[in-house]
Amino acid sequence: MKIVGAEVFVTCPGRNFVTLKITTEDGITGLGDATLNGRELPVASYLTDHLCPQLIGRDARRIEDIWQFFYKGAYWRRGPVTMSAISAVDMALWDIKAKAANMPLYQLLGGASREGVMVYCHTTGHTIDDVLEDYARHKEQGFKAIRVQCGVPGMKTTYGMAKGKGLAYEPATKGQWPKNNCGQRKSISILRQSCLTPCVIRSGLMKHLLHDMHHRLTPIEAARFGKCIEDYRLFWMEDPTPAENQACFRLIRQHTVTPIAVGEVFNSIWDCKQLIEEQLIDYIRHHAYPCRWYYRDAPHCRFCLALPGAYRFAWAVRSVAGLYGRCITFRPVGA
Repeated sequence: MKIVGAEVFVTCPGRNFVTLKITTEDGITGLGDATLNGRELPVASYLTDHLCPQLIGRDARRIEDIWQFFYKGAYWRRGPVTMSAISAVDMALWDIKAKAANMPLYQLLGGASREGVMVYCHTTGHTIDDVLEDYARHKEQGFKAIRVQCGVPGMKTTYGMAKGKGLAYEPATKGQWPKNNCGQRKSISILRQSCLTPCVIRSGLMKHLLHDMHHRLTPIEAARFGKCIEDYRLFWMEDPTPAENQACFRLIRQHTVTPIAVGEVFNSIWDCKQLIEEQLIDYIRHHAYPCRWYYRDAPHCRFCLALPGAYRFAWAVRSVAGLYGRCITFRPVGA
């Protein structure tokens, strides 16, 4: 089943969703997503200039061989751009394999173990009233898990905010740096005193409140934050400190029982190995790209799928969190 075509499509100008399409000599096509938020075009160039030419003539069934060739063949390995591009190839090849077998991909990977999945939405607002209004709207829509982010009075911008009232939150659309990071401590105080408390009072103690800090705290600030919100029983606090400084999580864990989520900036299974083995976190959040955890049947997928049971942590998939907004569905031929 030789590959005869590999094309890269960039859609939605300004947002730049990147899709790879691989075509075999049998006419079967596979799609792979390579959208790296804020750095989409470098991935498109990496695919076009480096990977697509190398795909032509290869056997689409040799997924593992192709992945190893791209991962080990280049001197510069890993990194979000490289891994997003390689993962797009991987997704497309698995899509082809599923279509050739005339069955959904999840059946090839062992079958379903759940009938559904809980998703969460993003509640934001530049004022507390805006946050509470947005919170009530999402709860009315039936969401059982809601991420709460609030603006800071006196600051024009802060992290994790929608562009305007009533607009959907769009992560890292331009990959730009925030204009002001100095209000972090004030943001923490406002979130706890003015935002979480009204949410709890108005709706009761909701089990699934979440907050994302986008790696902006020091270890001491994160530990203090986790401790001061323990009464609210957050579902998780996400990315409290820079993910590359994994020793931070040990200090945070020692001082709070608030669950910790991390992982959306990881690009290999080795980025989370220590965090899982030492039980320093509670949730791994990763994209279908650039980590190759969805699509590999051996050996890393088995390794990752076994870890939640061995260490009793949860596997929160980053892309699943956005299912209510947009998704790509791969269907087998004839389905």
